This record gives sequence, C-alpha cells and structure tokens, in this order.
Amino acid sequence: MPAVVIAALYKFVALPDAAALRDTLEALCLDQHIRGTLLIASEGINGTVAGAPAAIAALRDFLAADSRFDGLEYKESRHEEQPFLRLKVRLKREIVTMGVADTDPASRTGTYVDAQTWNALLDDPDTLVIDTRNDYEVAIGRFDNAISPDTQHFREFPDYVQRELDPNRQRKIAMYCTGGIRCEKASHYLLKQGFSEVYHLKGGILQYLEDVAPEDNRWQGECFVFDERVAVDKSLNQGQHRLCRACRHPVSEPDRQHPHYEEGVSCPHCYPTQSEVNRARARERIRQVRLAEARGNSHLGPRTDHDDG
Repeated sequence: MPAVVIAALYKFVALPDAAALRDTLEALCLDQHIRGTLLIASEGINGTVAGAPAAIAALRDFLAADSRFDGLEYKESRHEEQPFLRLKVRLKREIVTMGVADTDPASRTGTYVDAQTWNALLDDPDTLVIDTRNDYEVAIGRFDNAISPDTQHFREFPDYVQRELDPNRQRKIAMYCTGGIRCEKASHYLLKQGFSEVYHLKGGILQYLEDVAPEDNRWQGECFVFDERVAVDKSLNQGQHRLCRACRHPVSEPDRQHPHYEEGVSCPHCYPTQSEVNRARARERIRQVRLAEARGNSHLGPRTDHDDG
C-alpha cells in the first residue's frame, strides 16, 4: 500500500471560533507531520492535506468529534510520495473566494446530483452545464457539452453571471468543479439572482471519477488537482501534465517539447510575458536548489499552490 494518504475536505458551517480552531489544527498537523493546506474562516473549512495513514486518521477523528463537522465533504486517495512541500493552516475571510457579501452556502444551495443523474443532465438539451473552474483547469479536461466561463479566478464568476446569464432564459443550470466546494457557493449565488432550478455534482469531478464505471464515464482529459500530482486521469492515477514552476500553469507533454519550455524557468504559456531578467533569476534559484540537494540540505523551492478561488 502507498505510504501517503491524501485527504480533501470541506464544509460550509458557522465557525465563530475560527482563529482558535486554526491554531489547534495547525498544532495537530505539525505534531502528525501532515503537509498541505487548510483554510479556516467564519464560513467553514476547506483544504487538502497528506500524511501517514495514522496521521490523517487522527485529523479526521478530531474533526469527527466536533458535531459542527457532521456531514463534512471528505474523500481520501493514496499516493506513493508526499505530494506537498509544506504545511499551511490559514485564517481567511472565505474558504473559497467569491468576494460577494452576504453569501451563505450553509443556509441554501442548489440540488445535489449523483454521478448517474449527472450523466442524464449532460444529455438534457434544456440544461445549461457550466464548469465553474478556472481556465487553466478547463484547458486540460472537461465534461462534454459543458461551457466554461473563461475565468482566471473564481471571484470573476459573479461578473460572468451578470454578463452572460439570465434566469428568464436559462431556467435549468447544472454546475461542476473539482471537489464540489465552488459549486456550493456558485449555486447559492445563482439562487439569490433568481435562478430557480440549479443543480451541482455532489463531490465534484473527483467523486464522479471514483463512482462511475469506465464505460459510463463521460469525463474527457485530465482533472487538475492542487498538489504535486498536478492532474489525475479518469482512473484517478497521476496524469501526464506537470507544473510550470514559473507561472504554475499545467503543461502537457507537447508543451514540454516546445522551445519556450525550460524546466523551472518558463513554458509556452508564460514565456511571452517574462523578461530575461526573471528567467535568469529562475535559473539561479534552480542552481541553488540543486546545490542544496547535493549537500543534503532541504530546499522548499518555489510555491506550487494555485489560487483556486
């Protein structure tokens, strides 16, 4: 069995003691040598972390002992190596950033649908299927018949709704995202804007890939994930995409053969906007990392996390 368990979790729930909870969770994760990111806010908890099976079990037991986390959206996967470089337990205003005041998914969201119902919605000509993820995620995989808002950040989603959608025209909307959290906030927002029939895929793409047999699986491409695996395929195995360390954009095998790709320095997506000075700095950083590794020292290297909100 692989030595590392990866746990993805979230729940919208009122947490007036968010600051104290952050401190407690950080201490627990440090004690258990857990890495990854946990976001704590007054509206709930969100994160993906990884560690030894017993360590992740300790974290899950801690959350299960708090009745506020009953119904926590939680899923585990396995990996051969630790997919995170560091631990971050952060106190935030929102656990997924939309930037709209008075947004409370804990009070009201759209209708959850399971994987089999989701396939039917994909085929329903009266349903508008929206991928609520960001453009770099959509670029490497999506459901057929889905449209993308072409957002770079989730906080752009409300502008997309105001600009492109109308409750008098799109009466039936179905949405999906990686693990379900963005859709909960997006569905709450749509309901407040007057859309009456709003659905979202429970557990997101990752739950769909886990539940649906290959012959019924409608996913196309790979699914971006927010850890060192970068992406997973339809079988939830690590995909072929890697991460550009300069711009944090997923790069495919053809991208890595492009003349503008230089590991840790640039890729076809960011090369046109990079200066030679920045590329020189990146090359020097890589040199320092390799020197540290040769000496047997730890060097965390560049950030790899994305702003998924």
